[in-house]
Amino acid sequence: MNFLRAVLEHGFLQLALAAGLVSAVGCGVVGSLVVVRRITFLAGGIAHAVLGGMGVALWLGQDPITGAAVSAVLAALLIGWIGLKARQREDMLIGSVWAIGMAIGIVAIAHTPGYSTDLMTYLLGNLLMVTREQVWAMAVLDLLMLGVLAALYRPLVATVFDEEFARVRGLPTTALYLGLLVVVALAVVVLVQAVGLVLVMALLTLPAATALLWAASVGRLMLGATAVAALVIVSGLGVAFETDSPAGATIVLCAAALYLAALGLKWLTHWLRHRRTGGQTRARTESRPQ
Repeated sequence: MNFLRAVLEHGFLQLALAAGLVSAVGCGVVGSLVVVRRITFLAGGIAHAVLGGMGVALWLGQDPITGAAVSAVLAALLIGWIGLKARQREDMLIGSVWAIGMAIGIVAIAHTPGYSTDLMTYLLGNLLMVTREQVWAMAVLDLLMLGVLAALYRPLVATVFDEEFARVRGLPTTALYLGLLVVVALAVVVLVQAVGLVLVMALLTLPAATALLWAASVGRLMLGATAVAALVIVSGLGVAFETDSPAGATIVLCAAALYLAALGLKWLTHWLRHRRTGGQTRARTESRPQ
């Protein structure tokens, strides 16, 4: 109740809640594709490469979100293009882009003139300090991301599930894969404001993994993951406010707790169903005349 009352009274909490709900869209929609396509490590590489663009943007006196968007898209296209065309090991490419991006960002932030920038803000996020302009920028990125997905939805889902079949059907699988990486890059930029670079992978995967336990289609998976992400972000903000804890880390812990609870419930449901059907089978066997 204290958190709900505080949200009604304080503008910064309202902005944090709005930013969290905007982030939930990226978590649910894009996170579903990341989990199904199994490119979580790639999303992590893009997330950490973002620090380079943010650092350079700060050094040049520009908006860090603009630098993050540019560097995320460039990193995604670079990893995807080299991995597909040059046939290099994708894990090596991701690790290299990850390290180089972070190194550029740290050096650029260290040499940024004027006030000293707190590096931990970008690494772990600071949802409670988000501004109105940042919320609008996140919303625009969300709309751009959803527009790309809406335009490519059917062929993209086909490519995600079975790339060989999609290629045989004549779909441009290379372009679709690169388009998926661009969408992941935009989602990463949206999530950076909520939980920071280090925790992006958890928020991209845990809500989708939770919804995947019950969803029967990609559409339902996206809706379920978005709902789960919104739930854990709001509850994480509330717990962080009540316990005076870091918001980003608390949100991720709430997501992990919900996933474990859903996994336990799924196992319990399966066990009860198996026990019931097993008991019915034994009863029918025993009732048969010998």
